[in-house]
Amino acid sequence: MSTKEYRDRVYIRKDIILKLVQYGTLNQTALLSYCGLNLQKHKEIIDEMEEKGLIAKTEEQWGSKKVINYKVTEKGRQFCKMILEPYEAMFPRSKRDSQ
Repeated sequence: MSTKEYRDRVYIRKDIILKLVQYGTLNQTALLSYCGLNLQKHKEIIDEMEEKGLIAKTEEQWGSKKVINYKVTEKGRQFCKMILEPYEAMFPRSKRDSQ
């Protein structure tokens, strides 16, 4: 049985933005890995963030494979600074969630 705590979608969004700010551009696999996300479970969140203009997706052919890259937009940076950071200050994650 897993002792992993549930992570609220608000914090998942913040983690995605912060990783993209930290690394600049990440491919989909690296982004999911660094944020501890599962593609099937969390693709909806990433797609929604892209639709709302918080992150930008680019696709490039790499031989026979298609590589999907993400980067944070200025709108995403502002959203994180004005909404997500104050939210986490008001409702901090439990110590378990941040480990």
